[in-house]
Amino acid sequence: MAIVVNLDVMMAKRKISLSELAVKVDITLANLSILKNNKAKAIRFTTLEAICRALDCQPGDILEFMPEGQGGEMEDGSNE
Repeated sequence: MAIVVNLDVMMAKRKISLSELAVKVDITLANLSILKNNKAKAIRFTTLEAICRALDCQPGDILEFMPEGQGGEMEDGSNE
């Protein structure tokens, strides 16, 4: 997928755990984990807003566009 979620990077910078962020954002741990592990197919703007508020960051700090074949997931689903 061309959109990469860098949530783990921002969480590390802010020194916040997945469970702590889940409580602050009011999202299930399972759904936040899916997002963090780049397995999500979509994200609601309200969820993105809540994450940005909790981490004091911008959406661009979390989401990154990476054209296919530039270090992300390959077309066959494997990683480079």
